[in-house]
Amino acid sequence: MENNKISVFEKYLTFFVLICMGIGVFIGYYLSFIPNFLGQFEIASVNIPIGILIWLMIYPMMLKIDFTSIKDVSKNPKGLYITWVINWLIKPFTMFGIAYLFFMIIFKSVIPIDLANDYLAGAALLGAAPCTAMVFVWSGLTKGNPAYTLVQVATNDIIILLLFAPIVGFLLNLSGFSVPWMTLFLSVFLFVVVPLVAASLTRYFITRKKGETYYNLFIRKFNKITILGLLLTLVLIFSLQSDHIINNPIHIVLIAIPLIIQTLLIFLLAYNIARVFKLPHDIAAPAGMIGASNFFELAVAVAIALFPLSPGVALATIVGVLVEVPVMLMLVKFANKTKHWFKTSKI
Repeated sequence: MENNKISVFEKYLTFFVLICMGIGVFIGYYLSFIPNFLGQFEIASVNIPIGILIWLMIYPMMLKIDFTSIKDVSKNPKGLYITWVINWLIKPFTMFGIAYLFFMIIFKSVIPIDLANDYLAGAALLGAAPCTAMVFVWSGLTKGNPAYTLVQVATNDIIILLLFAPIVGFLLNLSGFSVPWMTLFLSVFLFVVVPLVAASLTRYFITRKKGETYYNLFIRKFNKITILGLLLTLVLIFSLQSDHIINNPIHIVLIAIPLIIQTLLIFLLAYNIARVFKLPHDIAAPAGMIGASNFFELAVAVAIALFPLSPGVALATIVGVLVEVPVMLMLVKFANKTKHWFKTSKI
């Protein structure tokens, strides 16, 4: 396992997102020929430049996951059951319900109905995508069991292949959207299957020839690529949505409110269920973290692919990026302060 300490970039991700927002809006408003030119390159409604940048983010994240760890699934079954139930039977639907409550009822007089539908769809995409790479960071900061965290992430990535598209399709239908199934499945293939297979093959061949220690050093070289891909993606997305952001700046705050409530709810639910089942803290903390945080890279990619003409969908997923780190760091502090709630012996 690589070092799980939070990097400077990860710690100040919200700040970097705000900078990218400003740069992107500036480009979109004053240099609109750039996003207009890049927006022309599409395949099956998938923007190619954004697709490449997002792939540069997701592939290095997949490199961190050892899918051979799935053979150890029986070692921490209770924690995994909690993770699976929270992530796939509860989280997508509570996200949809909370987002519907705020966008369609509480903020009804503030947000036009067409944008409310867009934001609801974006929230649904976030809710159906549990976190992948950042869980290793949150788990490390709470001294989570690294073996459990590895199995937890690996199994959830496998489940994403099976359940992400059906759950997203169901929730988008509830939102009133006509689901372009071909584009949805293509997005899952491009942004989950392809990088997952590529990363697995990379891990297999490098560890076979050079060993595990060399591989852990190898994947650290991709950290800067991941950061660059994320920043450039955000700049490009905000440049494409500059008019929408300039006309509706308060909407970013309004979108953040239900997303934050959902994050707190899911963490506390998983964390306390683990407490009821008398799981140790090093299992309970990462179990809560993976459900609370989101695979926002996938959500952003699918939002852009499915709804290129509905910028509000992508904006809602990007706000997820904006609020993720400060909220998760707060939950890390909470988990560390409540460690005495749990037994100390490991499963």
